[in-house]
Amino acid sequence: MRRVLVTPPNVDEETLAFLRAHDCEVVQPQKAEALLSRDELGALVAEVDAWIIGPAAHVTDDLVAAAPRCKIFARRGVGYERLDIKSIAQHGRVAAIATGGNDASVADAALGLMLATGRRMREQQQAMQQGDWTIRVSADLYQKTVGIIGMGRSGRAVVQRLKGFEARILSVTPRPDADFAQSEGVTFTDLTTLLRESDYVSIHAPLTPATRHLIGKAELALMRPGAILINTARGGLVDDQALLAALERGQIAGAGLDVFEGESDPALKPVAQALISLPQVVATPHSAASTREGLKRTNAIAARVVLALLDGVPPLADCVIADGR
Repeated sequence: MRRVLVTPPNVDEETLAFLRAHDCEVVQPQKAEALLSRDELGALVAEVDAWIIGPAAHVTDDLVAAAPRCKIFARRGVGYERLDIKSIAQHGRVAAIATGGNDASVADAALGLMLATGRRMREQQQAMQQGDWTIRVSADLYQKTVGIIGMGRSGRAVVQRLKGFEARILSVTPRPDADFAQSEGVTFTDLTTLLRESDYVSIHAPLTPATRHLIGKAELALMRPGAILINTARGGLVDDQALLAALERGQIAGAGLDVFEGESDPALKPVAQALISLPQVVATPHSAASTREGLKRTNAIAARVVLALLDGVPPLADCVIADGR
């Protein structure tokens, strides 16, 4: 029987039963993934054939080397900046992500943040709680210009949702798809133009060395005074200190933030807290993908990829990101 380590929170019983029904022993630690020490993780992963990984674990070279039996490192989600994919491939293992599981959930969250921030819902509710029912004039999403940075699955899902708002859509992406642009009414452009012309800017790019601080002081200065920045992708794509300064000066109107640099850098936690405290910021705790439905989809995809690789059959398309076999 194959042993599969499962460390993410909120893994549904259907997914666990699927693994068990296919000759897999499921190993679930008593501690939450975020509370496991490096030694505890190392001891666990050394005794399994595959590992389904949640958002908190950081898979480094030493952890991969300490687990020669573990053939597959499968991320429950699509971001893989915490996986040393080079090391995984060099050690002859496979790294995978749950492609296609949570893009709908993230797109819904991005639209929700656009609406909540543009309509100043947080400000208005806080004022009402204090007995102030003064109407605060807000902004429509209808027929506005929305700039989408990154046109992967979640970016495309946002485009689909914006159709009902009759939005003009600009996009910056490394691989523009002309057919998609024509069919969906998307205009591909450069970052400077997108920032200057957009009423809402929504980020859907991966975090890499090349994209770190993609939006910084200079980029924020290009945005319209009434513009709103949305980030449901990764902390680090935005320079949070620069964003805080821009919001405090009224340089842009607001921000809807699901991710922060302070998540992975304790030194920047005070900056995240300062952003969250601003009335023109609507914040969530990196939960855009964490709907019941989205988690169930990503759990199932991760389990199916693990099972396919253990059985030696081709896994789901686009899920394998490093293959050292």
